[in-house]
Parts: sequence; structure tokens; C-alpha cells
Amino acid sequence: MPHVTIVWFRNDLRLDDQPALRAAVARGAIVPLFIHAPEEEAPWEPGAASRWWLHGALERFAATLAEKGAPLLIRRGPSLETLRAVAREYGATHVAWNRRYEPAVIGRDTLIKEALKREGLVAESFNGSQLFEPVHVATKEGKPYQVFTPFWRALLARDEPAEPEAAPARIVAAKPVGKTTKGVAIGDLGLLPAIDWAAVMRGRWTPGEAAATRRLDRFLEHLDRYDTERDRPDHDGTSALSPHLHFGEISPRRVWHAVRASVGGRPAAQIERGGAETYLRELGWREFATHLLYHFPHTAERPLRSDYERFPWVDDPAGLRAWQRGQTGYPVVDAGMRQLWQTGWMHNRVRMIVASFLVKDLRVSWLVGARWFWDTLVDANLAANTLGWQWAGGCGADAAPYFRIFNPQSQGERFDPKGTYVRTFVPELKDLPAADIHAPGDADKTTLARAGIDLGSTYPKKIVDHAEARLLALAALKTVTAGKEKPAKPRGR
Repeated sequence: MPHVTIVWFRNDLRLDDQPALRAAVARGAIVPLFIHAPEEEAPWEPGAASRWWLHGALERFAATLAEKGAPLLIRRGPSLETLRAVAREYGATHVAWNRRYEPAVIGRDTLIKEALKREGLVAESFNGSQLFEPVHVATKEGKPYQVFTPFWRALLARDEPAEPEAAPARIVAAKPVGKTTKGVAIGDLGLLPAIDWAAVMRGRWTPGEAAATRRLDRFLEHLDRYDTERDRPDHDGTSALSPHLHFGEISPRRVWHAVRASVGGRPAAQIERGGAETYLRELGWREFATHLLYHFPHTAERPLRSDYERFPWVDDPAGLRAWQRGQTGYPVVDAGMRQLWQTGWMHNRVRMIVASFLVKDLRVSWLVGARWFWDTLVDANLAANTLGWQWAGGCGADAAPYFRIFNPQSQGERFDPKGTYVRTFVPELKDLPAADIHAPGDADKTTLARAGIDLGSTYPKKIVDHAEARLLALAALKTVTAGKEKPAKPRGR
């Protein structure tokens, strides 16, 4: 009997370096399947910006598969019932997918694999999104890491990640053996917003595997400058590969080995400080984020450092709204939040600045910020989002101490010295000289008048005084430091 495999595509919308696909193609005919079941990922169903990206990603991936003669079948969930139905319709013997590591998805996939096996199907999963499985990097005691530097050293001490494998040269599509149910059109999934707010995003981004490859190639051309440029939001110094990696349009192994190849193919542990080493380290942070979420699944909702559960967060709807809309009176914060709203993305340095402002200047919970980013980022990845916000809040792994509070004015002056970034996203300040653009409230009346700025009217006054807010944040911190911190317990321990 010939083997037919359902390849269940999720956040791995590519043909290149696709382990589940390659295993299925080697076995025989396949049924490429995408199941739309966002409710199964609750409480972290994909946000609006992610849904926008997914629509474009599915369109391009479906076109690529169609060119290969293997059309993508799209169905609505529930996932288990859909897999059962498609298996019957095509006489499938196997179901293959690449693993995901979000807590809700792990639980669902575990139940699905067990159910399919009981029903006589071979269900197999693969690592298609990480350099290494989260369980394969551990301390000498077999425990998960909670600090990045020893994690990174342990990762470098391993053999290099496996070389990426090329896309299959030929794909054979399975034919139905009986009556089939028609698939769902991508446009009927309801992924696009009812009110079109994505015009700037369409100009900024092109989802899909081909676009991911082009972006990597362009980035490699100036990789040598990455270590000095990556903190400058006024420069195009980052790879901007994060949404492509999140949706699996390019594999981390492909990126890792492309970076190594650009410096002669040396082992990562032997690459000297510079752009390549710094970027590989950033891929290491991506691994670390998944490592933490896998071993400490509660951190998506609660702090890793349990003492921070008693931090006296403030309910400040007006301050939160000003932060969300980029109307705080702090130009670099406002530029970042407007960049996020317009493009679905924000420069990483600015992510740290705006996060610090929310959790320390406004003392609004890190989880509120994480939720906002989740809905507005095209690269909203639960592991990275959780790590970043707990880092800013001082309550996670390897976190910045809560008492280390970013000064938004000095951060802007340091990393956007000419005000180019601010002028791009806060155009009402474009005529201010560089010396005043990060502190319009301190500019004299003549300078403001020449720039056409009326503080409180054309641009908001500061919603908080940073010096005062810093003292209040430090006072609030005492409610945490007064108690003894309890060590975080990993999954299953």
C-alpha cells in the first residue's frame, strides 16, 4: 500500500529546510494542509498584525505549492477533527508536522499525536523552528538555564546546528480516495482588517519565503556593520528577519549557516567579535526565549521571579492610552509607538525604551505591554515577547534590574543623535534642531515658534516627569525586595 502523508503546515510556511515536508516527500505522496484554528492557541490567539501577515504568507505559500503541483488545502478547525477527516478523504497513513513550543500548542499537539496513533495513523513531529530542541541544552545538573551567558556558552560548546536542507526537487500530490470537502479560500478566513489600516505595512513588508531570502541576502551585504549599527533606529542596521522567522518563511539554520559562510564558514565559537558574532548571538537569544517558555510555561502570564507578583502595578488608562498612541511627550517613545502602529514593527533598541517607560515611568504591568505588542507586532512571538517584557520589568530571566531605569531623553540623544528617527515618525517635530528634538519641553519659546510647535496642542507636554517617576518606581520596588525571592521551578519539577 502506498504511503500518503498529511503535512500539517503551521508557522513553517516554506519549502526550504522543511524537515516535516522532506520526510513526507521521501515516503511518497503528500497532502499539504493548513488548519485555521486560532481559538486553540488561547489565551494567545494571533493578534491583528500577525493575522495580516498570515494572510499574505498563505497567499504566497499556496502559490509556491501550486507551482509544484501540490495545492495547499485550507480547512477550519478543530484541528484533530480536521486531520481525521482529511486522512479519511485521502487515505493517509501518516501525519507530519514541525513542532511549536507555546504552552497551549504543546498541549493540543500532544493530545492530537496520541489520538492519531490510537487510530492507526503514524504521527510524527520534527524540529523546524529552532537550532536545537529546548530540552537538549541544559546545565550540568540537567536543569534549564535562566541566565543567557551560560546558556550561550553551552550552545556554542555543542556541535554546529545541522546544515539546512534544500527544498524537495519534486513533490507528488496525493489524490482523494473518496468524497472530499472543499477547502476554505484564504480570503474567507477573515485575517484582514475590516477597516484597512495596513497601507503602510503593505509598503514596508512582503511576506513569503522568497522575500525572506531576499532580505537575508541584503542584510549579509552589510553584516560587518551590524554590531555598531544595530542600536541605531535612525539607521537601517538590522536584518528585520523576525517576522519571516516567526512564520517559518526561513529557517534559523539557514540564517545561522549563511552568516557563518559570510565569514569563511568558521565554527561559531571561533568567530571574532564583530557583526557576524553579534548576530549569531541574537539568534542565540531567540533560542533562549524558546528555552525559557518551554521550561517555564507559566511565564506567558506570570513573572518568572515570583516575588514580582506582589509588585504594586498602577491602573492608568489615560497614561496607557497616551503610550499606545505615541502621545507621551517623550519623542523617542512616541516615535517608537507610532512606528509600531504604522508598520507593525519596532526597532529593538526602541522596544526596550518604550517598555521601560511603560513599566517604570508609568508603572503599568509588563503584561499589559506584552498584550499590546502581541496585537500590533507582525513578529509577535510568544517566547520573545514574554522574554522582552519580563526583561524590561525586571521580573524574568536575565532581566535588567528594576532599578535600572532608562531615561527616554538620554536614550534618544544617544541612539538617535540627529533626531532622524523621531522626525520620521513624529513629523510635527521635524523642524526642531537636533539639540532640542529629544526635549521639546526644554526648548525656548522662540525655537518652538520657529518649528511651529505649540506644546500641549500640536505636540503633547510630558505626561509624567521622568525624575519623579523614577523615584516612585524605586519606592514601589521595595515591596518586592522586602521579601525573599523564591526560585522558579521548571516544567515537571
